[in-house]
Amino acid sequence: MPKKQQLKGISYAKYGYLFSIPFIVAFLIFSLYPTIYTLILGFTDCKGLGNTDWHILENPLDNFKNVIHNKSFVTSLKNTITIWLMNFFPQITIALLLTAWFTSRSNEIKGKGFFKVVFYMPNIITAATVAVLFKAIFSYPIGPVNDILTSTGLRDSAYNFVVSKSAAKLIVAFIQFWTWYGNTMIVLISGVLGISPDIYEAAEIDGANGVQTFFKITIPNLKTVLLYTLVTSLVGGLNMYDIPKVFLDGGPDNATLTTSVYIQKQAFSGSYLYNKASAASMIMWVIIVLCSAVLFYIMRDKDEVKMNKEIKMAKKKAKLQAARGGKEWL
Repeated sequence: MPKKQQLKGISYAKYGYLFSIPFIVAFLIFSLYPTIYTLILGFTDCKGLGNTDWHILENPLDNFKNVIHNKSFVTSLKNTITIWLMNFFPQITIALLLTAWFTSRSNEIKGKGFFKVVFYMPNIITAATVAVLFKAIFSYPIGPVNDILTSTGLRDSAYNFVVSKSAAKLIVAFIQFWTWYGNTMIVLISGVLGISPDIYEAAEIDGANGVQTFFKITIPNLKTVLLYTLVTSLVGGLNMYDIPKVFLDGGPDNATLTTSVYIQKQAFSGSYLYNKASAASMIMWVIIVLCSAVLFYIMRDKDEVKMNKEIKMAKKKAKLQAARGGKEWL
């Protein structure tokens, strides 16, 4: 078959390029163009609804300086990092524990598939729907949580969660955790299933228990998957929008104001400050890139890096020795 195709001069490689055209066109129109346009607006005086007459500023970095020194932006950045940390550590901890539970070789659990579906279910529901649900659950003065608190005698009267800064942050962080821990668990389980069973069998023969196997074998072999989970969680956490926006619109008193909500308010409310919103977006993009680069550096495979350095040094020595040998021969 390959000989006939070669004789006829038929090449099927071009069809691969044809099938990729829809993606390339969609990427250029809906991703690359808006990104470049947003970057350009950050250096302009573009503001006001429907404004098409804008110009590059004399000092193009003015918008970026104003955003960095803006108290609301600084507050939103602190809130974003705080809420992300508050939900990420419980999320990764619970996901690791569930992964160890579901992948245990010594304890066979009945109905694993059912539990996996139940734990993953919150991730299927849209973030806006979850925010509305929790807003109803913690409503004041009548709501499921307040009913439980008053009926059990834990409180004499209903508690207004939505006016408490700490309570609002905790609820938003909990919603993020509840929504994503199942997804993280599934990713980690997939990583564990990719580890060679021979390693676990060797550990069992050597007398390693479940805890030793998990920390000495599973975790080290999950480094790449953990890096993926950490980076994707970081990117998603720093772009947090739906839940804080729908739940309390950044309130109370900007306690749940995240950078994405701040950018949305700058661009689509009040004076329609597209230039400031674009500058804030680019600042967040730089922060995400830098944080991701730091994570990649910290979690790199040091043994592999060391081995690559040794290989490069060996090649250099070999070249030097070959060059010296040539000179001596001459």
